[in-house]
Amino acid sequence: MSDLKNNYCVIMAGGVGSRFWPVSRTERPKQFIDILGVGKTLIQLTFERFKKICPPENVFVVTNAIYKDLVLEQLPELTENQVLCEPSMRNTAPCVAYANYKIHEINPDALVVVAPSDHIILKEDVFVNDINSALRAAAQNDSLITLGIKPSRPDTGYGYIQYLEESISGTIPDIKKVKTFTEKPNLEIAQSFLASGDFLWNSGIFIWSLKSIMDAFKQLLDDVDSLFAKGVRKYNTPEEKEFIEETYAVCKNISIDYGIMEKANNVYVLPVDFGWSDLGTWGSLHTMRDKDEQANAVAGNKVLLYDTENSIIRMPDSKLAVLQGLDGYIVVEDNNTLLVCRLEDEQKIRQFVHDVRLEKGEKFV
Repeated sequence: MSDLKNNYCVIMAGGVGSRFWPVSRTERPKQFIDILGVGKTLIQLTFERFKKICPPENVFVVTNAIYKDLVLEQLPELTENQVLCEPSMRNTAPCVAYANYKIHEINPDALVVVAPSDHIILKEDVFVNDINSALRAAAQNDSLITLGIKPSRPDTGYGYIQYLEESISGTIPDIKKVKTFTEKPNLEIAQSFLASGDFLWNSGIFIWSLKSIMDAFKQLLDDVDSLFAKGVRKYNTPEEKEFIEETYAVCKNISIDYGIMEKANNVYVLPVDFGWSDLGTWGSLHTMRDKDEQANAVAGNKVLLYDTENSIIRMPDSKLAVLQGLDGYIVVEDNNTLLVCRLEDEQKIRQFVHDVRLEKGEKFV
């Protein structure tokens, strides 16, 4: 078992979550909202989950600088030094590189879990066991491990991982060598992936030793790594902020999947089943929420439905809503804005947000 004090968690919390508009806004994106109606926000649920894996002082949150105060308000156990503020969005590879060097100054022997702030995990005990298995494997092997979700449908919104029967060395035979990564496929390809039985959804949750991921950056993304390497001895000091602002101004925009995971030859996947959803859209929330006999998921205590089914409705408790004749719709009111959209067209919400920004102004997004 890896020593708990060597376990670190990096929570990525910089996204804007535009597909959950109008509830998710630029000033308060979905990770800072109690979108499940359980009394805790998504980032709070994520932090609590990771406290079972590492000490609170070993949790770092990477977020946009404009959300620093929100993170500290919602996670009061964190110090300011545990909130890594990105001055601009540069995707996940720079985010990981920044965390690598920050943690390396504290503990070069660290084992690291990197995870988004807005995922749902229904079976937390299973999740913790799976993460600990992956941490043990990462401690024993020079490997980059991701968690793969057993697919339940040919979903075109996820990336897919194909794996081989070859297992990682050591005592954890379930961790398999990755053959290929495929970004969001079309429906026909997704159906063939599902039928073949050797594909998993890419969860975007990664586990590795700090040494393994830093070696991978030097080998595969040296242009990003060398920028952050210039800050050695500035991390965890008052000089860090200015250095990071200068670095992000010249750093390229690239994902950890594309920059490292798709190219490295020591990538492994642990197939898992712990009740996962990336909660990317209103449709995914509809899947997760309790529903009435007509398959409607309703939030709001003054909602009356007639001849309405397969819909998700979220209204303020102060607002009466009477809805008739809907099948497969999203109806959401928040922040003085009403959205009515077909569930099957939920990917268009990003376009709606873009149009609203252009035509009605920033205050509505």
